[in-house]
Amino acid sequence: MRARLTMGAGITRADRAFDNPHESRRTTLPILLTVDEAADLLRTTRRGIYTMIERRQLPGVIRIRRRVLLRAEDLLNWLDQKRAPSPEE
Repeated sequence: MRARLTMGAGITRADRAFDNPHESRRTTLPILLTVDEAADLLRTTRRGIYTMIERRQLPGVIRIRRRVLLRAEDLLNWLDQKRAPSPEE
């Protein structure tokens, strides 16, 4: 079961970002993401996130005892670097 990024009244953080086109996704994410939140962001599974962490493929991994968190800013920067340029760019 995946956790949803909700802000109250059943509206997800992603939905709230679409309400205001000037608000970027970076301002709606928490500073540290859980594995479930990172999986939702990357549209993969928890198992996939843990596999990428084990292979050292994801940036910004923080381990606090048994808890694993990921820095949202590092993850979003990594995604920007990985994206292919569109034909208009």
